[in-house]
Amino acid sequence: MADSSFRPGTGIAPSTSVEISVSCRNLVDSDVFSKSDPMVVAYIHDQARRNWRELGRTEVVWNNLNPDFVKKFTLQYFFEQSQKLKFEVYDVDSASADLTKHDFLGRVECTLGEVVSAAKLSKLLDGPKKNSGLIIIGAEELSSCKEQVTLQFCGQKLDKKDFFGKSDPFLSISRAHEDGSFTLVHRTEVIKKTLNPTWKSFSIPVRDICNGDYDRTIKFECHDWDADGGHDFIGSFTTTLRELSKGPGDGTVFECINAKKKAKKGKSYRNSGLIKLLYFKIEQIHTFLDYITRGTKIHCTFAVDFTASNGDPKSPTSLHYMNPFRPNPYATAIQAVGNIIQDYDSAKMFPALGFGARLPPDGIISHEFALNGNPQNPYCSGVTGVLEAYHRTLYSVQLYGPTNFAPCINHVARFAAGARNGQDYFILLIITDGIITDMPQTTEAIVNASILPMSIIIVGVGDADFQAMEVLDGDDVRLSSRGKFAERDIVQFVPFRDFMGSNGEDIASVHARLAKEVLEEIPEQLLSYMKRNNIKPQAQPQPGRT
Repeated sequence: MADSSFRPGTGIAPSTSVEISVSCRNLVDSDVFSKSDPMVVAYIHDQARRNWRELGRTEVVWNNLNPDFVKKFTLQYFFEQSQKLKFEVYDVDSASADLTKHDFLGRVECTLGEVVSAAKLSKLLDGPKKNSGLIIIGAEELSSCKEQVTLQFCGQKLDKKDFFGKSDPFLSISRAHEDGSFTLVHRTEVIKKTLNPTWKSFSIPVRDICNGDYDRTIKFECHDWDADGGHDFIGSFTTTLRELSKGPGDGTVFECINAKKKAKKGKSYRNSGLIKLLYFKIEQIHTFLDYITRGTKIHCTFAVDFTASNGDPKSPTSLHYMNPFRPNPYATAIQAVGNIIQDYDSAKMFPALGFGARLPPDGIISHEFALNGNPQNPYCSGVTGVLEAYHRTLYSVQLYGPTNFAPCINHVARFAAGARNGQDYFILLIITDGIITDMPQTTEAIVNASILPMSIIIVGVGDADFQAMEVLDGDDVRLSSRGKFAERDIVQFVPFRDFMGSNGEDIASVHARLAKEVLEEIPEQLLSYMKRNNIKPQAQPQPGRT
């Protein structure tokens, strides 16, 4: 049966597995005649069920207050989600699996994002004594292979399959399984009307083509394309990545064999054409976590729409209305994204800007003002600081207009332009209710920013027509300005109304779904910048990132 998740011509990245390691230092000594016998229990928070689920337990390290545990915890890592972890340390007093039978030594809570960002995260244990010791949590990405292979092939003297023409050949490449079955992993483009095609080069992760095993069988099949889907089989051959690694030459010219035709023609049959390797290259794949764990810092700037189309903040119908029972869409978006991003910013200081308002004392219209009132230092302390500055601003400015994005985009772009070496990556979160009134300037600003280490997230609140935002997103048509095309797709637009949920839905669930949608493109956008500029991860994590 064909793999239903396989979609030729598309890309899909598997989620990343990380291995969590744990050590403790200076634990409480709860045994009378010896030292404690510690064990760590790891938990992950289940957002759907709102409870803690046990990941596993380490082995017991007997008579030791500074244990390094051999047992590791493996889990899937998602940048766009807040994955809360909890670690509890016990002094084991018996063989019982019941934790209440053992002495509790302390606990910590953190997020997986904090751990991978710090490389080694040290936290004080909350335990029975004031100084209950430290727990040290490490994370390492698990990958059997981080290599990518680039290949190119040509065909010679392939069988003619079309009655009135030649053939329209293409190659299908499949990976072998231990049970002898094969899974399709790549299909080349079709070359029309030729028996001597040269296909374009293509790149594929080594784990996809052979799961990291250079001696695993790889099957190549050549077909003649037909519009009705009934492609005619020309021939096939098998090889291995080790054999292909010899590079172009006599040892990598393969006979395309059609078994049925061979059986029919007998000794007179030689082959149905030749497939030649033209190019071979193996290179390392660098992942998002490679950059984060080796020092790349993520910075997030918040930009809030203060145009009059939001409605009077004192009115319950306003998108800025401060409902005492449920945060408004602006506060929700700030919290949902900020709670994820703050794990990757060790300083947790966020610039917060506003646009579209008249400012005190003389009512000058501004499209780039600091929410904290300090244009020389617009930084707010944590997500809480951003929310506090936003709330204060609502009652100190006059909502006005129009809706101009370009000034805030250019504000962040100026910082990104001065940090192109891969050590910093900038995210601008724009929360808006209106139709853009400076579309040409915004488009030009985005095109110019596409060469910088920068991403732009636009969250649309309210019921406005956001069709222009979809154009900026650039998923269907690459954005251009004055004949210049964006080098990268750096914009993600998300309509908030898709995440409002029902009245009974927990606000944490809304946050989780919104954050996942808003942030899921960031890792790929960061990687696209690094790859385009040939920036490799730093050799060692930066000091002080604990």
